[in-house]
Amino acid sequence: MSSSEHHRGAGTNPPNRFLHTRRAYDPDIADLDPADEPATRTQFIPDLTQSILSRNDSPDVGFTWSANPYRGCEHGCAYCYARPTHEYLGYNAGIDFESRILVKHRAAELLRTELARPSWKPDVIALSGVTDCYQPVERKLHITRDCLAVLAEFRNPVTIVTKNALVARDADILADLAQHRAVAVCISLTTLDPELRTVLEPRASPPAARLLAIRRLADAGVPVGVLCAPLIPAINDHEVPRLLEAAANAGATFASYTVLRLPLAVEPIFLDWLQRHFPDRRDKVLGQLRDYREGALNRSVFGERMRGTGAAADRLSQLFKVSARRHRMDHAWPEPSTAAFRRVIPGQLELF
Repeated sequence: MSSSEHHRGAGTNPPNRFLHTRRAYDPDIADLDPADEPATRTQFIPDLTQSILSRNDSPDVGFTWSANPYRGCEHGCAYCYARPTHEYLGYNAGIDFESRILVKHRAAELLRTELARPSWKPDVIALSGVTDCYQPVERKLHITRDCLAVLAEFRNPVTIVTKNALVARDADILADLAQHRAVAVCISLTTLDPELRTVLEPRASPPAARLLAIRRLADAGVPVGVLCAPLIPAINDHEVPRLLEAAANAGATFASYTVLRLPLAVEPIFLDWLQRHFPDRRDKVLGQLRDYREGALNRSVFGERMRGTGAAADRLSQLFKVSARRHRMDHAWPEPSTAAFRRVIPGQLELF
Protein backbone atom coordinates (compact mmCIF):
# COMPACT_ATOMS: atom_id res chain seq x y z
CA MET A 1 0.00 0.00 0.00
CA SER A 2 1.47 3.37 -1.03
CA SER A 3 1.61 6.33 1.36
CA SER A 4 -0.98 8.21 -0.71
CA GLU A 5 -3.35 5.22 -0.51
CA HIS A 6 -2.85 5.10 3.25
CA HIS A 7 -3.99 8.69 3.68
CA ARG A 8 -6.73 8.89 1.04
CA GLY A 9 -9.92 6.90 0.73
CA ALA A 10 -10.48 7.63 -2.95
CA GLY A 11 -7.98 6.26 -5.43
CA THR A 12 -9.42 8.08 -8.40
CA ASN A 13 -10.82 11.40 -9.55
CA PRO A 14 -13.98 10.68 -11.57
CA PRO A 15 -15.03 13.44 -13.99
CA ASN A 16 -17.30 16.16 -12.68
CA ARG A 17 -20.72 15.52 -14.24
CA PHE A 18 -21.27 19.26 -14.72
CA LEU A 19 -18.00 19.95 -16.57
CA HIS A 20 -17.34 19.18 -20.23
CA THR A 21 -13.57 19.05 -19.98
CA ARG A 22 -11.39 16.80 -17.86
CA ARG A 23 -7.73 16.13 -17.19
CA ALA A 24 -6.34 12.89 -18.66
CA TYR A 25 -2.90 11.29 -18.87
CA ASP A 26 -1.41 10.97 -22.36
CA PRO A 27 1.92 9.07 -22.29
CA ASP A 28 2.95 10.62 -25.62
CA ILE A 29 2.99 14.18 -24.30
CA ALA A 30 3.08 13.95 -20.48
CA ASP A 31 6.31 14.18 -18.50
CA LEU A 32 5.03 12.36 -15.41
CA ASP A 33 2.82 9.32 -14.99
CA PRO A 34 0.01 10.12 -12.50
CA ALA A 35 1.13 7.11 -10.45
CA ASP A 36 4.46 8.88 -9.84
CA GLU A 37 2.98 12.22 -8.80
CA PRO A 38 3.51 13.36 -5.20
CA ALA A 39 0.74 12.63 -2.72
CA THR A 40 -2.02 15.25 -2.81
CA ARG A 41 -1.74 17.77 0.01
CA THR A 42 -4.88 19.06 1.65
CA GLN A 43 -5.88 22.62 0.75
CA PHE A 44 -8.12 24.68 3.04
CA ILE A 45 -10.06 27.20 0.97
CA PRO A 46 -12.07 30.07 2.50
CA ASP A 47 -15.79 29.69 1.86
CA LEU A 48 -17.26 33.17 1.49
CA THR A 49 -20.87 32.09 1.78
CA GLN A 50 -23.20 34.66 3.34
CA SER A 51 -25.56 32.16 4.94
CA ILE A 52 -25.02 29.18 7.22
CA LEU A 53 -28.38 27.41 7.55
CA SER A 54 -29.65 24.98 4.90
CA ARG A 55 -33.20 23.66 4.77
CA ASN A 56 -33.76 19.96 4.20
CA ASP A 57 -36.90 18.48 2.66
CA SER A 58 -35.85 14.81 2.51
CA PRO A 59 -38.16 12.52 4.48
CA ASP A 60 -35.23 10.13 5.11
CA VAL A 61 -33.34 12.34 7.55
CA GLY A 62 -34.62 13.55 10.89
CA PHE A 63 -33.95 17.27 10.65
CA THR A 64 -35.19 20.35 8.80
CA TRP A 65 -32.22 22.67 9.32
CA SER A 66 -28.51 21.98 9.11
CA ALA A 67 -25.29 23.95 9.42
CA ASN A 68 -22.08 22.74 7.82
CA PRO A 69 -18.90 24.59 8.86
CA TYR A 70 -16.90 22.64 6.25
CA ARG A 71 -17.57 21.46 2.70
CA GLY A 72 -15.66 18.41 1.56
CA CYS A 73 -14.30 16.05 4.20
CA GLU A 74 -10.74 15.08 5.00
CA HIS A 75 -11.78 11.85 6.72
CA GLY A 76 -11.62 10.25 3.28
CA CYS A 77 -14.35 7.61 3.51
CA ALA A 78 -14.61 6.11 0.03
CA TYR A 79 -18.31 5.34 0.52
CA CYS A 80 -19.37 8.87 1.57
CA TYR A 81 -22.70 9.75 -0.02
CA ALA A 82 -21.84 13.47 0.24
CA ARG A 83 -19.02 13.24 -2.29
CA PRO A 84 -21.16 14.37 -5.28
CA THR A 85 -21.91 17.67 -3.51
CA HIS A 86 -18.35 18.77 -4.29
CA GLU A 87 -19.19 18.74 -7.99
CA TYR A 88 -21.44 21.77 -7.48
CA LEU A 89 -18.30 23.67 -6.44
CA GLY A 90 -16.40 22.83 -9.62
CA TYR A 91 -14.36 20.02 -8.06
CA ASN A 92 -14.69 16.27 -8.36
CA ALA A 93 -16.09 13.73 -5.95
CA GLY A 94 -12.84 11.77 -5.63
CA ILE A 95 -9.58 12.99 -4.15
CA ASP A 96 -10.76 16.60 -4.53
CA PHE A 97 -13.55 15.95 -2.03
CA GLU A 98 -11.10 14.93 0.69
CA SER A 99 -8.21 17.26 -0.20
CA ARG A 100 -9.94 20.56 -1.08
CA ILE A 101 -11.81 21.56 2.04
CA LEU A 102 -13.90 24.72 1.99
CA VAL A 103 -13.90 26.41 5.38
CA LYS A 104 -16.63 28.75 6.63
CA HIS A 105 -14.57 30.91 8.96
CA ARG A 106 -17.57 33.17 9.69
CA ALA A 107 -19.93 30.29 10.51
CA ALA A 108 -20.51 31.27 14.15
CA GLU A 109 -21.05 34.93 13.27
CA LEU A 110 -23.55 34.00 10.55
CA LEU A 111 -25.32 31.58 12.88
CA ARG A 112 -25.71 34.25 15.58
CA THR A 113 -27.24 36.60 13.00
CA GLU A 114 -29.73 33.94 11.86
CA LEU A 115 -30.85 33.01 15.37
CA ALA A 116 -31.27 36.65 16.38
CA ARG A 117 -33.68 37.36 13.55
CA PRO A 118 -37.32 37.79 14.65
CA SER A 119 -38.26 35.50 11.76
CA TRP A 120 -36.29 32.54 13.19
CA LYS A 121 -38.66 30.02 14.71
CA PRO A 122 -36.77 27.82 17.20
CA ASP A 123 -36.01 24.44 15.66
CA VAL A 124 -33.41 21.71 15.88
CA ILE A 125 -30.26 22.41 13.85
CA ALA A 126 -28.14 19.47 12.71
CA LEU A 127 -24.40 19.92 12.61
CA SER A 128 -22.81 17.60 10.04
CA GLY A 129 -25.96 17.54 7.93
CA VAL A 130 -23.72 16.90 4.93
CA THR A 131 -20.04 16.64 5.92
CA ASP A 132 -18.46 16.05 9.32
CA CYS A 133 -18.22 19.15 11.51
CA TYR A 134 -15.33 17.56 13.48
CA GLN A 135 -12.73 17.17 10.76
CA PRO A 136 -9.04 17.05 11.74
CA VAL A 137 -8.58 20.77 11.06
CA GLU A 138 -11.33 21.59 13.58
CA ARG A 139 -8.79 20.90 16.32
CA LYS A 140 -6.98 24.04 15.14
CA LEU A 141 -9.80 26.25 13.85
CA HIS A 142 -12.50 25.72 16.55
CA ILE A 143 -15.27 26.74 14.12
CA THR A 144 -17.66 24.00 15.26
CA ARG A 145 -16.95 24.82 18.91
CA ASP A 146 -17.72 28.48 18.23
CA CYS A 147 -21.01 27.48 16.58
CA LEU A 148 -21.90 25.36 19.61
CA ALA A 149 -21.18 28.30 21.89
CA VAL A 150 -23.69 30.38 19.90
CA LEU A 151 -26.28 27.62 20.07
CA ALA A 152 -25.77 27.36 23.84
CA GLU A 153 -26.11 31.12 24.18
CA PHE A 154 -29.50 30.98 22.44
CA ARG A 155 -30.32 27.58 23.94
CA ASN A 156 -31.25 26.46 20.45
CA PRO A 157 -31.39 22.65 20.17
CA VAL A 158 -28.76 20.83 18.11
CA THR A 159 -27.95 17.32 16.97
CA ILE A 160 -24.48 16.15 15.97
CA VAL A 161 -23.28 13.14 13.98
CA THR A 162 -19.52 12.63 13.77
CA LYS A 163 -16.77 10.04 13.28
CA ASN A 164 -14.24 12.11 15.21
CA ALA A 165 -13.54 11.67 18.92
CA LEU A 166 -12.76 15.40 18.99
CA VAL A 167 -16.43 15.97 19.82
CA ALA A 168 -15.57 15.09 23.44
CA ARG A 169 -13.44 18.25 23.60
CA ASP A 170 -16.69 20.21 23.63
CA ALA A 171 -18.33 18.21 26.42
CA ASP A 172 -18.59 21.39 28.52
CA ILE A 173 -20.79 23.22 25.99
CA LEU A 174 -22.76 20.09 25.16
CA ALA A 175 -23.42 19.48 28.86
CA ASP A 176 -24.75 23.03 29.14
CA LEU A 177 -27.17 22.36 26.29
CA ALA A 178 -28.10 19.01 27.85
CA GLN A 179 -29.35 20.81 30.98
CA HIS A 180 -32.06 22.28 28.73
CA ARG A 181 -32.70 18.99 26.86
CA ALA A 182 -31.37 20.77 23.79
CA VAL A 183 -28.80 18.35 22.40
CA ALA A 184 -28.24 14.81 21.12
CA VAL A 185 -24.92 13.44 19.87
CA CYS A 186 -24.46 10.39 17.70
CA ILE A 187 -21.03 8.84 17.16
CA SER A 188 -20.65 7.01 13.86
CA LEU A 189 -19.14 3.60 14.57
CA THR A 190 -18.64 1.26 11.62
CA THR A 191 -16.03 -1.23 12.83
CA LEU A 192 -14.07 -2.29 15.89
CA ASP A 193 -11.18 -3.47 13.70
CA PRO A 194 -8.40 -0.82 13.71
CA GLU A 195 -6.91 -2.16 10.47
CA LEU A 196 -10.23 -2.05 8.63
CA ARG A 197 -10.74 1.52 9.88
CA THR A 198 -7.46 2.63 8.27
CA VAL A 199 -8.73 1.72 4.80
CA LEU A 200 -12.44 2.33 5.37
CA GLU A 201 -12.13 5.76 7.04
CA PRO A 202 -8.46 6.75 6.69
CA ARG A 203 -8.43 10.01 8.67
CA ALA A 204 -11.28 9.41 11.10
CA SER A 205 -10.69 8.52 14.74
CA PRO A 206 -9.82 4.91 15.66
CA PRO A 207 -12.67 2.82 17.11
CA ALA A 208 -11.23 2.88 20.65
CA ALA A 209 -11.08 6.69 20.57
CA ARG A 210 -14.72 6.93 19.48
CA LEU A 211 -15.81 4.63 22.29
CA LEU A 212 -13.87 6.76 24.76
CA ALA A 213 -15.63 9.86 23.39
CA ILE A 214 -18.99 8.16 23.99
CA ARG A 215 -17.96 7.49 27.60
CA ARG A 216 -16.81 11.07 28.17
CA LEU A 217 -20.04 12.53 26.78
CA ALA A 218 -22.23 10.10 28.71
CA ASP A 219 -20.37 10.92 31.92
CA ALA A 220 -21.00 14.62 31.23
CA GLY A 221 -24.75 13.99 31.02
CA VAL A 222 -24.96 14.41 27.24
CA PRO A 223 -27.46 12.11 25.46
CA VAL A 224 -25.23 10.03 23.17
CA GLY A 225 -25.93 7.20 20.78
CA VAL A 226 -24.27 5.32 17.98
CA LEU A 227 -24.86 5.27 14.22
CA CYS A 228 -23.56 2.24 12.31
CA ALA A 229 -23.31 3.85 8.92
CA PRO A 230 -22.86 2.46 6.49
CA LEU A 231 -23.14 -1.27 6.93
CA ILE A 232 -21.43 -2.89 3.95
CA PRO A 233 -22.30 -6.50 3.06
CA ALA A 234 -19.38 -8.91 3.59
CA ILE A 235 -17.21 -6.06 4.97
CA ASN A 236 -18.61 -4.92 8.31
CA ASP A 237 -22.26 -6.01 8.56
CA HIS A 238 -21.28 -9.04 10.64
CA GLU A 239 -19.98 -6.69 13.37
CA VAL A 240 -23.42 -5.37 14.34
CA PRO A 241 -23.77 -7.33 17.63
CA ARG A 242 -20.25 -6.44 18.76
CA LEU A 243 -20.60 -2.79 17.72
CA LEU A 244 -23.74 -2.31 19.77
CA GLU A 245 -22.32 -4.18 22.75
CA ALA A 246 -19.20 -1.99 22.76
CA ALA A 247 -21.24 1.19 22.33
CA ALA A 248 -23.62 0.26 25.15
CA ASN A 249 -20.73 -0.55 27.46
CA ALA A 250 -19.31 2.91 26.69
CA GLY A 251 -22.57 4.62 27.64
CA ALA A 252 -24.55 4.93 24.40
CA THR A 253 -28.32 4.69 24.90
CA PHE A 254 -29.72 4.66 21.35
CA ALA A 255 -28.63 3.28 18.00
CA SER A 256 -29.40 3.34 14.31
CA TYR A 257 -27.86 2.24 11.02
CA THR A 258 -27.86 2.70 7.26
CA VAL A 259 -26.90 0.38 4.41
CA LEU A 260 -24.23 1.39 1.91
CA ARG A 261 -25.47 3.82 -0.77
CA LEU A 262 -23.70 4.43 -4.08
CA PRO A 263 -25.24 7.53 -5.67
CA LEU A 264 -23.69 9.09 -8.78
CA ALA A 265 -19.87 9.33 -8.61
CA VAL A 266 -19.74 7.39 -5.33
CA GLU A 267 -20.22 4.15 -7.24
CA PRO A 268 -16.99 4.23 -9.31
CA ILE A 269 -15.03 5.53 -6.30
CA PHE A 270 -16.26 2.72 -4.08
CA LEU A 271 -15.76 0.07 -6.78
CA ASP A 272 -12.17 1.23 -7.23
CA TRP A 273 -11.66 1.13 -3.44
CA LEU A 274 -13.14 -2.35 -3.25
CA GLN A 275 -10.88 -3.64 -6.02
CA ARG A 276 -7.78 -2.16 -4.37
CA HIS A 277 -8.44 -3.37 -0.84
CA PHE A 278 -10.73 -6.42 -1.10
CA PRO A 279 -10.44 -7.89 -4.60
CA ASP A 280 -11.20 -11.37 -3.26
CA ARG A 281 -14.54 -10.17 -1.82
CA ARG A 282 -15.58 -7.90 -4.67
CA ASP A 283 -18.17 -10.18 -6.25
CA LYS A 284 -19.59 -11.21 -2.88
CA VAL A 285 -19.96 -7.61 -1.70
CA LEU A 286 -21.65 -6.47 -4.90
CA GLY A 287 -23.87 -9.53 -5.12
CA GLN A 288 -25.14 -9.06 -1.59
CA LEU A 289 -25.58 -5.33 -2.10
CA ARG A 290 -27.81 -6.02 -5.10
CA ASP A 291 -29.96 -8.15 -2.79
CA TYR A 292 -30.73 -4.94 -0.87
CA ARG A 293 -31.40 -2.87 -3.99
CA GLU A 294 -33.72 -5.04 -6.09
CA GLY A 295 -30.87 -6.16 -8.33
CA ALA A 296 -29.25 -2.73 -8.68
CA LEU A 297 -26.21 -1.31 -6.90
CA ASN A 298 -28.12 1.82 -5.93
CA ARG A 299 -31.70 2.98 -5.62
CA SER A 300 -32.57 6.52 -4.53
CA VAL A 301 -36.22 5.98 -3.65
CA PHE A 302 -37.21 7.85 -0.49
CA GLY A 303 -38.05 5.44 2.29
CA GLU A 304 -35.85 2.71 0.80
CA ARG A 305 -32.43 4.21 0.09
CA MET A 306 -31.17 4.15 3.69
CA ARG A 307 -32.09 0.53 4.56
CA GLY A 308 -32.86 -1.29 1.31
CA THR A 309 -35.72 -3.73 0.68
CA GLY A 310 -36.29 -7.46 0.44
CA ALA A 311 -35.23 -10.47 2.47
CA ALA A 312 -31.63 -9.32 2.99
CA ALA A 313 -32.79 -5.96 4.34
CA ASP A 314 -35.27 -7.69 6.63
CA ARG A 315 -32.57 -9.99 8.05
CA LEU A 316 -30.25 -7.09 8.79
CA SER A 317 -33.09 -5.11 10.36
CA GLN A 318 -33.94 -8.01 12.66
CA LEU A 319 -30.30 -8.54 13.63
CA PHE A 320 -29.98 -4.86 14.51
CA LYS A 321 -33.23 -4.76 16.48
CA VAL A 322 -32.37 -7.87 18.49
CA SER A 323 -28.86 -6.59 19.24
CA ALA A 324 -30.15 -3.15 20.25
CA ARG A 325 -32.82 -4.65 22.50
CA ARG A 326 -30.28 -6.97 24.14
CA HIS A 327 -28.18 -3.97 25.13
CA ARG A 328 -31.11 -1.69 26.00
CA MET A 329 -30.44 0.62 23.09
CA ASP A 330 -33.77 0.12 21.33
CA HIS A 331 -34.91 3.65 22.12
CA ALA A 332 -35.84 6.35 19.63
CA TRP A 333 -33.35 9.14 19.13
CA PRO A 334 -33.99 11.79 21.77
CA GLU A 335 -35.89 14.76 20.40
CA PRO A 336 -34.10 17.94 21.53
CA SER A 337 -36.47 20.54 22.95
CA THR A 338 -36.95 24.15 21.88
CA ALA A 339 -38.63 25.07 25.18
CA ALA A 340 -35.61 26.89 26.62
CA PHE A 341 -34.82 28.94 23.50
CA ARG A 342 -34.05 32.60 24.13
CA ARG A 343 -33.42 35.20 21.45
CA VAL A 344 -30.25 37.10 22.25
CA ILE A 345 -30.01 40.55 20.68
CA PRO A 346 -26.78 42.57 20.81
CA GLY A 347 -27.08 45.06 23.65
CA GLN A 348 -29.94 43.20 25.31
CA LEU A 349 -29.85 40.27 27.70
CA GLU A 350 -32.62 38.22 26.12
CA LEU A 351 -36.07 38.43 24.59
CA PHE A 352 -38.44 35.52 25.16
